[in-house]
Amino acid sequence: MAKVCEITGRKVITGNHVSHSHHKTRRKFYVNLHSKKFYIPEEDKFITLKVSAKGMRIIDKVGISSALKDAKEKGFYNA
Repeated sequence: MAKVCEITGRKVITGNHVSHSHHKTRRKFYVNLHSKKFYIPEEDKFITLKVSAKGMRIIDKVGISSALKDAKEKGFYNA
């Protein structure tokens, strides 16, 4: 699973480059991914996740344990 956020499930999407003359060519919109370590106090260990900027905000808001539980239910994270 390259270039996919393990918390939100966001991935690369495609669209068009549009020039001044309105000529269209295909392009890709990449996710703002970062490889980041998180500490899980319940299991007393660190895990490394590929997480987007929005995923980091979700982890800050609801906590790492809750975010991982939701991601596992949706099928984005498997460990």
